[in-house]
Amino acid sequence: MKILEIKNLCKSFGKTSVLKDVNFSMEEGEVVSVIGASGSGKTTLLRCINFLERADKGQILLDGEVLFDGESEKRSSAKELRKKQRNFGLVFQDFNLFPQYNVIDNVMLAPKLLAKERPDFKSRKKEIYGEIEQTARELLERVGLSEKLSNYPCELSGGQKQRVSIARALALKPRVLFFDEPTSALDPELTGEILKVIRKLAAEHITMVIVTHEIDFASNVSDKVIFMADGIVVEEGPPSAVIENPQNERTRSFLQKLNEK
Repeated sequence: MKILEIKNLCKSFGKTSVLKDVNFSMEEGEVVSVIGASGSGKTTLLRCINFLERADKGQILLDGEVLFDGESEKRSSAKELRKKQRNFGLVFQDFNLFPQYNVIDNVMLAPKLLAKERPDFKSRKKEIYGEIEQTARELLERVGLSEKLSNYPCELSGGQKQRVSIARALALKPRVLFFDEPTSALDPELTGEILKVIRKLAAEHITMVIVTHEIDFASNVSDKVIFMADGIVVEEGPPSAVIENPQNERTRSFLQKLNEK
């Protein structure tokens, strides 16, 4: 069974149609990279799947269960929306860390808030918070930041901030982890450390969707590549097909322009 299925997803902002019948699916443990020029709908697609934007039409299915159906969907309550969003983790391109919290508190914040909804929270608060802290410490060690637990975002490099963002997303144990241009806000010398972390997650069979402009990286880490343009999926397939031997003229033109830069 497919872990994630996107069917005929559409999204417009006013009269501007941004997503036009987008379809794709992925298996558990698969890494899918989404490439395309700015304005092609890549970020909007991620935001709709993560329920940060509400799609106008189409369906989002997780493990065969419909999470969103544009034909029948009513406005979800805040609690219902959080439950849906909990299935997905999103790493933003601009980090989105809370400056008033140190590294470990940034990672622990969302799990601690969600823990309050547990029926056993009052009776097991200390134990639950202890488990959350232990998980946060393990995740920060996993991304190479075990010595930065007490530091604040302003004391970190861009690469370190992004690694905190990755640990924070993993803390909620998402079914699918999404990256929105995870290296675009970084200096070139810091890009490598983030790509190294993502490669490690891929080796651990974490299910991921990566919107990226790093074509070589997408080619090396992905099981499947999707090329988007003007709100549609133009071409998809293994990197050997889409990147190394594209069949669509729009894909070839996009890759050629990148190579000329």
